[in-house]
Amino acid sequence: MTSIATRRGGRIDDDRPNPRPEDSPNVTEPVPAAVGAPRRDGLPKRKSRAPARELSPLALARAVVELAEDKKAADIVLLDLTGLTTLADHFVICSGGSERQLAAIADGIVEGLRTQGVRPIGREGAPASHWVLIDFGSVIAHVFTPPERDFYQLERHWGEAKTILRVQ
Repeated sequence: MTSIATRRGGRIDDDRPNPRPEDSPNVTEPVPAAVGAPRRDGLPKRKSRAPARELSPLALARAVVELAEDKKAADIVLLDLTGLTTLADHFVICSGGSERQLAAIADGIVEGLRTQGVRPIGREGAPASHWVLIDFGSVIAHVFTPPERDFYQLERHWGEAKTILRVQ
């Protein structure tokens, strides 16, 4: 059987392995562009990210409550889970009357905190599932429709948790 390199006129020694391009001393690494230099791919420069802001878990939870209030969330509860679980220090649980409102509340929380340099670790669920969870590490926000909230009863499940705040 003839190798591709031999068919193309190349020479391969059977005694040594074929050199890989990344092992070759003649291969140069790409040089990073200078700060502020135009990008080679023609795309606009990336916006610089705001530095991550350090908020205490309670301050972060209160910010989530305020942002949920701004989007007209109903029956907002802030629970202190400190010492009860390693999942989070605080839960913020609130309700929205429709799928559209669930999306608005969840998006409002994420965008409002993003302007403060805080980004969520994850987001689960969708408005169509009637439950959206936003994980900020020390704070987890739960946005429900009222029937789903009644079904899962998180406040009852975490009955040992101290209720810090309740907004009707």
